[in-house]
Amino acid sequence: MIKEQFELKTEFIDLLQLLKATGYAATGGEAKMMVGDGLIRVNGEEESRKRRKLRLGDEVHIDGQVLIVLIASA
Repeated sequence: MIKEQFELKTEFIDLLQLLKATGYAATGGEAKMMVGDGLIRVNGEEESRKRRKLRLGDEVHIDGQVLIVLIASA
């Protein structure tokens, strides 16, 4: 499993923005398809809300192969 950290520079980021910002989705349409296909889990639960607000400490799993942890910006 690939593990990476994403520095959160604001109070939150929505799920689609995170997928694009990390490069796991090239477009918003691709990000929507990933969520719609059930490939995304947030904090261990399947996430179907495309605009889910992610906050500090949230863990995002992509297709069981990637884990992104949101951390505070330095």
